[in-house]
Amino acid sequence: MQTEEQLKELVRQKYSEIALQDKETNQSSCCGSGSCSTEVYNIMSDDYTQLKGYNPDADLGLGCGLPTQFAQIKKGDTVIDLGSGAGNDAFVAREETGGEGRVIGIDFTPAMIERARINAEVRGYNNVEFRQGDIEQMPVSANVADVIVSNCVLNLVPNKDGVFKEIGRVLKPGGHFSISDIVLVGDLPENLRTAAEMYAGCVSGAIQKDEYLGLITANGFQNVTIQKEKAIVIPDDILANYLDEAGIAAFKSGNTGIYSVTVYAEKPQETAAGCCKPGCCD
Repeated sequence: MQTEEQLKELVRQKYSEIALQDKETNQSSCCGSGSCSTEVYNIMSDDYTQLKGYNPDADLGLGCGLPTQFAQIKKGDTVIDLGSGAGNDAFVAREETGGEGRVIGIDFTPAMIERARINAEVRGYNNVEFRQGDIEQMPVSANVADVIVSNCVLNLVPNKDGVFKEIGRVLKPGGHFSISDIVLVGDLPENLRTAAEMYAGCVSGAIQKDEYLGLITANGFQNVTIQKEKAIVIPDDILANYLDEAGIAAFKSGNTGIYSVTVYAEKPQETAAGCCKPGCCD
């Protein structure tokens, strides 16, 4: 497996290419990472078209869930979208926040930021902005977000613990997140686990489901809830790039599961001045 910086650069290059493609091209690929499947559909994305605020120009078919549908966004909220791409989730979130709210999209691919800004400007969305930056070091002050959403992005980040720490920093006390991501149950075959293309395609960068949920809890979030879960099936023609026939058969008959999960969790309210947090006075 490559270093963290090499993986980040791989993702940056791939998603810069994707920013210049249309949804149909991206949907013929594994999570939009390149034309690696002859089956013309995206193996992970959900249908956004029925959600208010949906804009086809901003939908590149790169997600693995519908986090904004579950995010409990209220009028006037400040929402941050991690890995905002062409702006799809940000624009759906704007519909929920209303004109009195604010939406900030963060993406570290310049081409995506440019595309998202154009999408916002042509629609006159003055309360939606897009900032270039790393979600491990968000270009946002502490305690500013009521809600954080993200769609199939954390699996692309090597340091997932660092992202959850940043989420905790940026959320207001009592704020919450709803994040869709890819997780594993069981171990991927070695050839899949170390494949750079499968990393950019949202699979080999995924970690174990229990480890993922454990990182959320370890970073102090409460009321951790799986809002939606679905199995992801990788087509044989994608697997054939990395496994022989026997390997494909063993993988499909084994105990490894690849899942899209949408996870909700809350940042605790601040402890009142003079009060002792649980356990600190023992």
